[in-house]
Amino acid sequence: MPRLGQKYALDVETTVKSREDYQAEAYVATGLPAAPAVMVENELAAQGPSISDEGVEAVIRRHLGLAPGEA
Repeated sequence: MPRLGQKYALDVETTVKSREDYQAEAYVATGLPAAPAVMVENELAAQGPSISDEGVEAVIRRHLGLAPGEA
């Protein structure tokens, strides 16, 4: 994801927690997805082991108002 952050001049924030932290009631109450997951703004762009750069990039482009495939 840092590569996409550089490509589109975006801030990329990485959050790392233990499995227990992600399963704790306090974390579940936040409404955030369990890891692994990628969010763009407040939209869940991808979750689980099948996260692809292409899928995340499509969400980034939509949030930036760019046409698909436009650089």
